[in-house]
Amino acid sequence: MKIYMDVCCLCRPFDDQAMGRIRLEVTAIQEIIRCCAIKEFTLVTSEAITEELSQIPDIRKRLRVEKIVSVAKEQVLIDDAIISRMKELIALGGDAMDSLHIACAERAGAILLTTDDGLVTFFKLHQNIQVHIENPVTWLKEENR
Repeated sequence: MKIYMDVCCLCRPFDDQAMGRIRLEVTAIQEIIRCCAIKEFTLVTSEAITEELSQIPDIRKRLRVEKIVSVAKEQVLIDDAIISRMKELIALGGDAMDSLHIACAERAGAILLTTDDGLVTFFKLHQNIQVHIENPVTWLKEENR
């Protein structure tokens, strides 16, 4: 099974864990990354993730997130078809980066995990999105049923 985590998901382990929801998400993300490291799942990255990570101003945080991404065994390269799909998603009301991540996850045939509630809601409103988008906690619970 292929897993594509957007940057808010990849960065979650380095957020303040005072809130219970964040602690749960961190635990779920760590478990999913562990499963990717032992090849139970395949972590997929993309040029979009690489670019977004390069913009993290805190160098220590950037390096830590890049270490997580280093577990990835597949990278999606952005081409004209992905840009075209991104534009279709933007026309539906999607944010530009979110739309690019959706297009990359669709290309990879991966599940897109995010901690962004708005992105999960966007998916539920637009059934023509060709990839499942879910919060890592919810997805991990469903996966282990």
